[in-house]
Amino acid sequence: MKPIVSTTTYRVTYADTDQMGVVYYGNYGRLLEIGRTEMIREMGMPYNDLEKSGIVMPVYSVESRYRNVLKYDELVTIETTVKEVPMARITFYYRIFNENGVLAHEAKAVLVFLDTKTNRPVRAPEMLLRVLKNH
Repeated sequence: MKPIVSTTTYRVTYADTDQMGVVYYGNYGRLLEIGRTEMIREMGMPYNDLEKSGIVMPVYSVESRYRNVLKYDELVTIETTVKEVPMARITFYYRIFNENGVLAHEAKAVLVFLDTKTNRPVRAPEMLLRVLKNH
């Protein structure tokens, strides 16, 4: 599969930062979520549609590397990439750049597909596989 790359921008709010005006490390997970939900939406399948079909995607693991700081009121770019066809898990790769284009953060998040009725892992839903193949 050819990698699928999506970018979205986000303006850092005061609530995102610590006392020094720098994005608090605990808020990066929210930036990752913004990147992946916007990616899925851009591909034509809002995450809400996945949930309505009875599938949720809880986070299994996250690896983060903090390269530079992000500051209050910066317009940051979140680059989200899917490199392989998912099976029972999907891996998202992220790079977050400050408004000067400097790499500030890299991350990898693994999510699993879970059936909401059985609360058990399942294979990637066909609707998501179709959307990925079309991109």
